[in-house]
Amino acid sequence: MSWNPRTLPTQVGKTFVVTGANAGLGYFTSEQLAGAGAHVILACRNPERAESALTAIRSRVPGASVSSLQLDVSDLQSVRDVSETLRALPRLDGLILNAGIVHPSADRQVSLDGNELIFATNFLGHFALTAGTLMALRRTPGSRVVSLGSMISRLMDSSLDDLQLATTYNGWKAYAQSKIAMQVFGFELDRRLRANGAGMVQSLVAHPGYSISGLTPTIAGVNEITPTKRVTDGLQFLVGAQSKQHGAWPTVRAAIDPDAHGGDYFGPRFLTRGAPTRQPATRTSRDRGVAARLWERAETLIGEPFL
Repeated sequence: MSWNPRTLPTQVGKTFVVTGANAGLGYFTSEQLAGAGAHVILACRNPERAESALTAIRSRVPGASVSSLQLDVSDLQSVRDVSETLRALPRLDGLILNAGIVHPSADRQVSLDGNELIFATNFLGHFALTAGTLMALRRTPGSRVVSLGSMISRLMDSSLDDLQLATTYNGWKAYAQSKIAMQVFGFELDRRLRANGAGMVQSLVAHPGYSISGLTPTIAGVNEITPTKRVTDGLQFLVGAQSKQHGAWPTVRAAIDPDAHGGDYFGPRFLTRGAPTRQPATRTSRDRGVAARLWERAETLIGEPFL
């Protein structure tokens, strides 16, 4: 079937969790899923910002069914607590692993658990959250996990041998590694689910292209942009930028397209912007050796086996 991001197939009766859903791509992913009739749980670190996002969705989507949970994906105890709540859900149709630090700090920081902060936030917490909620996903026919990658995987590469960057930290290197790790994880998760007889849960990967705030609609408490940023970001449209509203399309397609399958990779048609299409992933993203090493290290860091 042809895919129209503005006319989505109904999701009435389904439940999705979106991490980092109070702003940016996570907010628009949540709004679009709610607009299709799903119940969407916004898993956010800041309760006040989560409430603003809930208010915005309810005002923009009549009859929207939305709720929130407080989740700090960089804190493994917070992940464990939320996982316990999600495992009790009667169904979980989609887990959208969206939360992340997009603008890395100049200096290396660590999480409460002692892990490099960008790695902990963008990847490790999501690895643990998926493991912790797998029970609910497995009892929901057709459920999906969508991992958020990035086109930076085409600009920078890493074999993921130095995840903590203890002596070699660079902000953009840390960000690139975390997103490469998310893509490696998403594809390896699908392989392992099928190998373990849990193929009814599918794992897909999506990237949003070059999506920026200044091209995104103003929404009180969610996306508030200064006039200056509107102008400067507006100029980036000329070099391929798009709104975060459009940047959410590949994620939503990966989550609900009935013709999508585990192992698919979705992104904007023209790499940085455009309608969501299936695309080839980088060689590293699908490298089984890289995946095996990452998986083993991640299990050690969260202190338990994934499956």
